[in-house]
Amino acid sequence: MSDEHSGMPDKPTLRAIARQRRRAFVAGLDPLAHRLAFKVLPSPLARRLADVRTVALYMGIEDEAPAQRLAAKLIETGRTVALPRVIDRMGSMEFLAWHPDAPLLPGRFGTSHPEQGDGPVAPDAIIAPLLGFDRAMNRLGQGGGYYDRAFARYPDALRVGLAWSVQEQEAIPADPWDLPLHMVLTEVELIEGEES
Repeated sequence: MSDEHSGMPDKPTLRAIARQRRRAFVAGLDPLAHRLAFKVLPSPLARRLADVRTVALYMGIEDEAPAQRLAAKLIETGRTVALPRVIDRMGSMEFLAWHPDAPLLPGRFGTSHPEQGDGPVAPDAIIAPLLGFDRAMNRLGQGGGYYDRAFARYPDALRVGLAWSVQEQEAIPADPWDLPLHMVLTEVELIEGEES
């Protein structure tokens, strides 16, 4: 199926292609390169996070780029780190403060999240998983709308996609409600949007 107006594949088709490409890339990645990926905050991203107090990460599932590897560096620089907790199948989630030493509870869709603690926190930056991205900073997610809703709920938060370089696509179709990312961090580069 393609979008009638542009000849561009539709989102479900793009998701299937993206999952397959990501799986093959990660399977062929050198184990040492995999272990070292996403452990360092590039200087431009560190500068953008200078005034940020709370950064939402996620626990990478299967072959997703592992955002949890950024936690130690963020905590070391005085940031609070939070992880999402999926609340329901309607696209609702909240962010809960987390420290890498704390246990995680099993959540929906194979996710894991911290205990409730003092309750939800409001992130100043959201580092989000994705299936695909383009240079216009459009993000292709899993299709549940969880991060679309989080971006809308926290419109002033810095929106950063985390991905393997193979997840870049020429163009991602954007719906009217989609908020573009400000940046995408891959294992080889930090890509900044024009208005970053």
